[in-house]
Amino acid sequence: MHPALSVLLLTTLLGAAQGLFFALYAATLGAQLEVLPRVPDPFFVVGGLVSVALLVAGLGASFFHLGRPERAWRAASMWRTSWLSREVIALPLFTGLVLLYALSYHPLGAVLRPLAPWLGALGAAACLALFVCTGMIYACVRFLQEWASALTVVNFVLLGCASGFTLATPIAALWAPALTSLYGTAAVLLTALAFLGRVASLARNARLRPRSTLATAIGIKHPKIEQKAVGFLGGSFNTREFQHGRTRRFVRRMRAGFLVFAFVVPVLLLVAGLEAGGVAWLAAAFLVQYGGLLAERWHFFAEANHPQNLYYQAIG
Repeated sequence: MHPALSVLLLTTLLGAAQGLFFALYAATLGAQLEVLPRVPDPFFVVGGLVSVALLVAGLGASFFHLGRPERAWRAASMWRTSWLSREVIALPLFTGLVLLYALSYHPLGAVLRPLAPWLGALGAAACLALFVCTGMIYACVRFLQEWASALTVVNFVLLGCASGFTLATPIAALWAPALTSLYGTAAVLLTALAFLGRVASLARNARLRPRSTLATAIGIKHPKIEQKAVGFLGGSFNTREFQHGRTRRFVRRMRAGFLVFAFVVPVLLLVAGLEAGGVAWLAAAFLVQYGGLLAERWHFFAEANHPQNLYYQAIG
């Protein structure tokens, strides 16, 4: 598949925002249960507004891959059968709840303060629903074997939570120092789990074998078929959107790159930041990890081999 930059930004920004909100709600819930210290209200305001900003940025990026943006609202009409429609509904709902959650900790939203725990719980439910909807958009496509796996949804959740908790760590270092070590440790553990999940999906996909052949693609039963041309002198939608056009060497380098920069380097930066107590190290950990996640998401799309490529596999 051809990875569109707008989709890469959409899925990675949403994931980081969702993971950050989970980190915020964990602090609220922990304080309620008296297992975590209470932290200053500005931490929740800043963290909540950062999460909302990421959600809005992701939503904005999504409009760049729409042919008719003014008709985007119609995407919600098929909510009974479409995971994309469900995502379109869950995203604004989650964004609104996060905004109300952040305002409940601000003096201007004092009237909402008693509702903060409930807003957090509803936000967490909407956050999880959004994770599932986003992951299932790809996991439900049965003919793309690389995506049709429970690991797709699991990895969306783990990668989003890892990046979100990594982002929460420098925010906590500035606004809630008592939570910095906890968030940093959680970010390291979640990044390790995300690494295991992503490696598991890579190993699974490496063992896959196409269910279709060139013979079934063109409907000719013959033991020896050789394709000489792609069928279009100037290319077409099929040859542009379902093939990434990169060499295998480039794809291998991209895979190695995201494994290093989405997982290994962020963990090293988090450990260094926690030991040195430097906010810059912790902020760098998120920036490096986010860049690695963009590469990971590019590989996620490029790895999906659309069956139609059997018919258009030769570039004449």
